[in-house]
Amino acid sequence: MKTLISERLATNGLLAVLSLVIIFHLLVLLRIIPYSIVWGGRLTSDTQMVRFELTSIVINALMLTVVAIRAGLLRIRVPALLINITLWLMAGLFTLNTVGNMASLNTVEQLVFTPLTLILAIFSLRLALAGYQRKSLPPNA
Repeated sequence: MKTLISERLATNGLLAVLSLVIIFHLLVLLRIIPYSIVWGGRLTSDTQMVRFELTSIVINALMLTVVAIRAGLLRIRVPALLINITLWLMAGLFTLNTVGNMASLNTVEQLVFTPLTLILAIFSLRLALAGYQRKSLPPNA
């Protein structure tokens, strides 16, 4: 996998797609996109939608932060082990999400989000397999 997908491609892909996913969920939250096409088409109320969408935005923002730290875009001191564990958890989460999208009641979710979460799983796995070594920060950082 290391020769098929570069760390740079996996990193940039995750940064781009996670950013777009957050925007997508914000649009659902703002009711610009109908919530019937998310969460397997199983949401039954506005209250439920708000709770699920806010949870999704927070989780995706945390994952985006982890990838940005690993890429050196955010210079925050985080133990390398925590970054590596999180990348493995992301790979697992996106794999499970891919299975969930395949079982969705909504065709759009099946056709659009199944391949998207599969790509996210592969990119996360690529970075998890590569590991992460925290770079030293200058004293004033």
